[in-house]
Amino acid sequence: MNNFYVSPEQIIKDKSEFAKRGIEKGRTTICCETKEGILFVADNPSQYLFKTSEIYDRIGFAGAGKYSEFENLRVTGIRHADMKGYSYSREDVLGRDIANLYSQALGYIFNNEIKPYEVEVVVAEISDNNEQHLFHISYDGTLTDKGIACAIGGKSEELSEKINKIYKKKLDRSDAVTLMKEFLSNESSKRILNFEVSVLEQKSDNRYFQRIS
Repeated sequence: MNNFYVSPEQIIKDKSEFAKRGIEKGRTTICCETKEGILFVADNPSQYLFKTSEIYDRIGFAGAGKYSEFENLRVTGIRHADMKGYSYSREDVLGRDIANLYSQALGYIFNNEIKPYEVEVVVAEISDNNEQHLFHISYDGTLTDKGIACAIGGKSEELSEKINKIYKKKLDRSDAVTLMKEFLSNESSKRILNFEVSVLEQKSDNRYFQRIS
């Protein structure tokens, strides 16, 4: 029986290419900061399988790639946030901590499992002093603090570059929705898009996350 040797570099390369191909099959989601809060605009053909959602009071979630895998991460984040908020206080639940949780989970899966998760996610947060944060977590667990806009899924790297060349300052929500829809439409000009739009904004009843029909 022959024992085949595969270098660690080749294993990492193969896993990365596999994950990227899976993520590119998923349709794109754009997250951006606006004057009112944080906006999510997703290309989503389903009316029931959402790509964006609430994690906790001031924390939102966006996923791209394989739905079952980023949905598993979303549920894990909600359970972690609920447990920490119950054990300590609601103010102790931070978007950075949820992002670190996802980073560790995806990093462990990428390095130790045969098949990596075919996902990338964004954790969005509005802090106590109304600062806005976008944390991006890639398939291998790499965690980055993004600027005021980023894209995940599809050809996200190319689209993020285009967005950041144009979207240099925060717009009103309505103008930002129009612009992000244009970016998604230009990326997928050969088919009709169905948009999922949601926001993370401070409301009078202290609810931040809301879906926009």
